Amino acid sequence: MFLKNKLFALLIISVLGHINQNVYAQSKPSELNTEQKIDALLALMTVEEKVGQLNLYNGFWNVTGPAPEHGGAATKYKHLKNGWVGAMLNVRGTEEVNKVQRIAVEESRLGIPLLIGFDVIHGYKTLSPIPLAESASWDLKAIEASARIAAIEASSAGINWTFAPMVDVSRDARWGRVMEGAGEDPFLGSLIAIARVNGFQGDDLTDANTIAACAKHFAGYGFAEAGKEYNTVDVGLSTLYNTILPPFKAAQEAGVKTFMNSFNDLNGIPVTASEFLQRDILKNGWDFNGFVVSDWASMNELIAWGVAKDKKEAAKLAITAGSDMDMEGHVYIKALADLINEGTVDVQLLNDAVRRILRVKYELGLFDNPYRYGNKRDEEKRTGSQSHRESVLDMAKKSIVLLKNEGDLLPLKKKGQRIALIGDLANDKSSPLGSWRLASDDETAVSVLEGMQKYKGNTLNFSNGPEVFKGTSTFLKELDINTTDYSGFEEAVETAKNADVVVMVLGEHGFQSGEGRSRTNLELPGLQQELLQKVYEVNQNIVLVLNNGRPLAITWAAEHIPAIVEAWQLGTETGNAVAQVLYGDYNPSGKLPMTFPRNVGQMPIYYNYKNTGRPIDKDNNVFYSHYSDVDKTPLFVFGHGLSYTTFSYSNLSVSNTYKTNKEITVSFDVKNAGEVTGKEVAQLYIRDLVGSVSRPVKELKGFELVELEAGESKRITIKLTEKELGFYNNKQEFKVESGDFKIFVGGSSETVLEADIEL
Repeated sequence: MFLKNKLFALLIISVLGHINQNVYAQSKPSELNTEQKIDALLALMTVEEKVGQLNLYNGFWNVTGPAPEHGGAATKYKHLKNGWVGAMLNVRGTEEVNKVQRIAVEESRLGIPLLIGFDVIHGYKTLSPIPLAESASWDLKAIEASARIAAIEASSAGINWTFAPMVDVSRDARWGRVMEGAGEDPFLGSLIAIARVNGFQGDDLTDANTIAACAKHFAGYGFAEAGKEYNTVDVGLSTLYNTILPPFKAAQEAGVKTFMNSFNDLNGIPVTASEFLQRDILKNGWDFNGFVVSDWASMNELIAWGVAKDKKEAAKLAITAGSDMDMEGHVYIKALADLINEGTVDVQLLNDAVRRILRVKYELGLFDNPYRYGNKRDEEKRTGSQSHRESVLDMAKKSIVLLKNEGDLLPLKKKGQRIALIGDLANDKSSPLGSWRLASDDETAVSVLEGMQKYKGNTLNFSNGPEVFKGTSTFLKELDINTTDYSGFEEAVETAKNADVVVMVLGEHGFQSGEGRSRTNLELPGLQQELLQKVYEVNQNIVLVLNNGRPLAITWAAEHIPAIVEAWQLGTETGNAVAQVLYGDYNPSGKLPMTFPRNVGQMPIYYNYKNTGRPIDKDNNVFYSHYSDVDKTPLFVFGHGLSYTTFSYSNLSVSNTYKTNKEITVSFDVKNAGEVTGKEVAQLYIRDLVGSVSRPVKELKGFELVELEAGESKRITIKLTEKELGFYNNKQEFKVESGDFKIFVGGSSETVLEADIEL
């Protein structure tokens, strides 16, 4: 096979020389278990080759062309041939991947295969909704299926490792990367983390259509101060253990193969150098046996943080802390071998990191066949297939949240209406793809205009209105938001005058959220708010369709516009999904995974806040927890989402058998009280009224997605165990404390039923 002429023979020599003779006598080298194979391989490796396994390089030249002769690319090429590269990222396509893999396997001394990493965040070629939008579905099976499709397409293009899922909990919509996560709640985020890990990795990682997943960013990145990218994080142990860490722990328990550390510092220590996080918690506390990869150049950034004076000191800090692989930091490759050889760093730290990386390569089956992930025929067959488009369309429809629908303006009638469609984003075929779409092609999304044009029974008049931005949009550059050019403004207002219904597609461009896209203004960018108000002056029958990657502050719209649809950035099938919801061919069922603020001054805002010592005005004075200039409540609460039908809750009962079998059983009825079939996310929250550490006013601890026909009822039962009822105290101990609890049930965090229990 591929490695048997070289590595197999060397392993025999290594086994004979370094493994107990009795072990070898009883088994052929091919029958050794993975750990024994790793032992044998480690024994063959020089210090430089070991360090090389910790080295992750970005793609650097067209592998199908001539090898580079000068500059940084030439150095990387030389390192590949020397066996000093363990993984590469941003090399994709079977031809490119196989050629770079061939250099590592057939031209280096030991022929150790490469990991090929890529940011497969919400799809490869065929794009699902951005992760925050998918989380709004609360449909764990659909989310897992979405990740499965992404894995199938990416693996067929040679990729065997994705830098996803991002499981950072975040309460601050100013932070652009909220689009990449599951929102503000650790319980929901944990379940979604499991679903995405399972989708990427499948049941058997040796299957050639699965890829290793990476839980990121460990840890605290979502709490970056002021929502500003790459910023500092300072949180207490209660927040760390009860809010930030649970989704990471869930990913670890689901078998995720890799973790990525985060750019931020945590309580004064840059995470890349945090032994507390990476060794004490992750590796020793949680028994994680995969490896930790740095975020892009974060080892080198230890110098900018001011904790390392040079690359050599950065390498020492990082390897000691438990950072196993250096992504484009050029720190380990330049300094770690010297640290080992001079005895400054224990070689066992290096061996442990190499072992972890080799283990994942064995688990992926790369030693059996390094080229298993690069098949041109599979790439052409699997990428962008019709079945994949149908699946991402289903995911897109499930992700849409109906925020408001006064007067039943929606669904639209299918004939006899004059509909004005307005907005630059309505005719955009790139923005709906969202951010983090590196492998997808521009202009491949179905636009909202195209989706609505498929419904022929109405008169549809489109007007672009003013452009949202000027020039071109790219992943690497800030957008130039249009605030001065009113071209198309008056035409849009005129188009709206004689319409029965106006559909306005407004929001953020897809590249206004994501990494490096922090914002201090969460209102509609550019001239869009002014356009909305001018159209409202001539026609108040407006359906506002939001395209965005984060919660927006749309207070004026919430007060004036009768129907508001949160459509996020829904990927390849955006326009079809939006049109089917607007016309009622799909009844929206999404629920918000993040709170929507009234204005940016409320940031961070979240449902599971602490009560404080002065939660309400008791004495008709100002001395209680509030704002003087705006209501302290959200604009739209966590878990909110309407339907074209209505649901009622009743008959809440609680069976408290915790004393005997450590379980509380909560049951209640949900009824479809409307006239059409619909889905409801029935939600259960608790409150621990008195604890040794102050507890939130509500905590999501269970939910069920149920579909009911008109008039149909269902009895729902959710069990609460130690896992749901307990919390971490400030000694890092998980406790279930006796005392009084409240149980809440309803269709959002503004619940309608409650019961009291004593634990």
